[in-house]
Amino acid sequence: MRSKGQKGQSMSRGALHQILYVEDDPDIRTVAQIALEAVGGFRLAVCASGREALDMVAGGFVPDLVLLDVMMPGMDGPTTLAALRALPSGMDIPVVFMTAKVQAGEIAHYRSLGAIGVVAKPFDPMQLASQVRRLWEQSDA
Repeated sequence: MRSKGQKGQSMSRGALHQILYVEDDPDIRTVAQIALEAVGGFRLAVCASGREALDMVAGGFVPDLVLLDVMMPGMDGPTTLAALRALPSGMDIPVVFMTAKVQAGEIAHYRSLGAIGVVAKPFDPMQLASQVRRLWEQSDA
């Protein structure tokens, strides 16, 4: 379990290593996977749907962070996040949404749902890992 320290002191959650990436579009999934693994050095578990991601977490896989597409058929990102929070092992996992809908009001809405941040689509593959890392670090401050 992650410990919540005061103002990011010694009780912080540590470094970001393992990401659960949820994206229904296979082309976007491939580009992001290469960007996060090869450029960012992260370990990735990749899912094509919210249901698949929930099954992984319920089955015992607990990533450091979930990178979650907003618009997916069947179970969208916000619905997946709500279901993730209902799982005992998913309550404290930080989530970053990825979406083309990045108006200020939309970002505020995603944050109100519990996301630590939003990555805009289309994303720059060479910058994706640093964007995710920056959101992770800012959320731990």
